[in-house]
Amino acid sequence: MKTRADHWADITADKIIREKGDKELYVCASGITPSGTVHIGNFREIISVDLVVRALRDRGRRVRFIYSWDDYDVFRKVPTNMPNAEMLSEYLRKPITLTPDPYGVQESYARHNEKEIEELLPLVGINPEYIYQAEAYRSSAYAEGIRAALGHRDALRKILNEYREKNKLGQDWWPVTVFCNSCQRDKTRVTGWDGENVLSYSCDSCGHTEDADLRSTGAVKLLWRVDWPMRWAREHVDFEPAGKDHHSRGGSFDTGKKIAHEVYRFPSPTTFAYDFIRIKGRGGKISSSSGEVVSLKEVLEVYQPEVVRYLFASTRPNSEFAISFDLDVIKIYEDYDRCERIYFEAEAVSEKKAARLRRIYELSQVKEVPAALPQQVPFRHLCNLLQVNEGNIEAMLDAMPELAEPDRGRLAVRAACAWNWIRTYAPPDFRFSLRSLDGPAVSLTQTEAEAVRRFREDLEQHLDDYDEKRLSEAIYDTAREAGLEPKDFFTVIYRLLIGRERGPRLAGFILIVGRRRVLERLESKT
Repeated sequence: MKTRADHWADITADKIIREKGDKELYVCASGITPSGTVHIGNFREIISVDLVVRALRDRGRRVRFIYSWDDYDVFRKVPTNMPNAEMLSEYLRKPITLTPDPYGVQESYARHNEKEIEELLPLVGINPEYIYQAEAYRSSAYAEGIRAALGHRDALRKILNEYREKNKLGQDWWPVTVFCNSCQRDKTRVTGWDGENVLSYSCDSCGHTEDADLRSTGAVKLLWRVDWPMRWAREHVDFEPAGKDHHSRGGSFDTGKKIAHEVYRFPSPTTFAYDFIRIKGRGGKISSSSGEVVSLKEVLEVYQPEVVRYLFASTRPNSEFAISFDLDVIKIYEDYDRCERIYFEAEAVSEKKAARLRRIYELSQVKEVPAALPQQVPFRHLCNLLQVNEGNIEAMLDAMPELAEPDRGRLAVRAACAWNWIRTYAPPDFRFSLRSLDGPAVSLTQTEAEAVRRFREDLEQHLDDYDEKRLSEAIYDTAREAGLEPKDFFTVIYRLLIGRERGPRLAGFILIVGRRRVLERLESKT
């Protein structure tokens, strides 16, 4: 494939190569604290890195994509969406990796939150190398980085104080936190350092005191603003984005750049700021710690994996956008399908627009790009097919014998998403079911009954010959011949088919429902 530099991922890949030079291996990084459900806002960083990784690989570059679980962070707050809140509250101020799983499945609270996203990411074509910070800290892997921070304590305080207008860090400040080896809480005070490996502390929570050796203890952890640049240097990170809050003046990226340069002698990575994600109809920033979140799992229940990737590939990272669960879902699927048609030259647009959409489509694929245009079934049409078949996906697919096996598999995934959307999010007037033949008769006037009789006879003879346009004309003709207003006749047919006054576009809907089921419901038992 010939790469193109008109997509933001390609522009970023070129910038990395330009700033970091021609390297044997480029390291791209992402990470999050699993303090609660890993939400779709967190996913924005993950997929942003993945898209840049793909752009680098498209340029023939070797890339290491690392994802850090900051699971040695302190457990500060019990999210509102977690069970067993009372039990969890007993572990506040302890590392989240030492907090039990409230669901009783995984070995820890942190691992529960990690495991879900690790199982989901391959479904959207993302396969990073995971680094577990609790494991690294507790094995003393960062002893050298901690010593460097302690040795540059004054320089670190000066860097951090540059951006603090008040509450300046004093002489008693240390660049580390210590989890007490007796009670595991971080309610500790550093009381001294021997200039080498021994850090002394006392615990305000339980009274424990200790001289901890950095080479063997897992109790000492760098503060976040120091920890981040330390790991840039240790892992040789070339690229890592961050949320716009981290990129604000004096934010953790500003201080991280200076700390990386002055303390760890390492150039800060190439980066960009990404904006927040909203959920349609809700304002503000979503947050794991508050529990006000929508997870990747919930998004994948409505959007097939390629469409999830499309949402992010088609939006610049510095643009805020909303994940929708309302009727916008239909348009998003339509936009993706159009992008797919343009890629396979089944729909014409300007060359500039086509080039942009072709690249978006490539980056939206979970695996390789299909060899030919997949058979498309519009999301709205699929919703109608599913409701006619009462959600039976296999029965719906079996009614499409022309489907090739790869298309059947893709359509099955989309159908499952469509059915989830219908049952959970679709507005009430979008949902329907075919009228039961065993239910009460539909009351009709003599004129309406005569119109229905004529229409049924017409369908019995000609339905197999009708396309949507000709069937629509037949509906109008029947109404006029019977002396009914077409809109009133439409209402009659909807009442007979689905027991409602309105429904999907009638001619197309009749073709979807099919001969047998339509004729049964237009019988004289009305």
